Amino acid sequence: MQMDTNFSQQLLSSQSMLKQFAYKFTNDLETADDLTQDTLVKAMKYHEQYKEGTNMRGWLFTIMRNTFINGYRSNTRKTALITTEEEISSSQLAVSAVANRGDAKFAMEDINKALSIVPDCYTIPFLRHFEGYKYHEIAEELDLPLGTVKTRIHMARQLLQKQLKAYKK
Repeated sequence: MQMDTNFSQQLLSSQSMLKQFAYKFTNDLETADDLTQDTLVKAMKYHEQYKEGTNMRGWLFTIMRNTFINGYRSNTRKTALITTEEEISSSQLAVSAVANRGDAKFAMEDINKALSIVPDCYTIPFLRHFEGYKYHEIAEELDLPLGTVKTRIHMARQLLQKQLKAYKK
């Protein structure tokens, strides 16, 4: 079914009001523009669900609010996954160690101290992984099951994170 002109005109006249409302959600002009555009696209896509004579403004605000909440949840999940995976990866440690040479000396001392506290059964697989070896290569080298290697690397990460929590942002 095609949208009628009255509906299209109401959408266009609501655009500036939607942008203001979107800015209250996002506090960023570009993100507010994106949210407004997403809202208008969804309104056009689902125009058949709008009942003529009802509160279009309320309907649009509901679409915007739900779009914002779903986007926020999605971004939060992505950020959480990326953060947890990269918190103590070799590339992250290398970047942070080189970023500020003055702090790097103290950071490396703390990392070495933390590594000395971690039991060897966890340290050795962790260091191999840190050096870039793949899980299966470490398992072959140490003659351990793959699951054991993954568990030990995970345990080493957890122990190091506890020891180095002062560096966590």
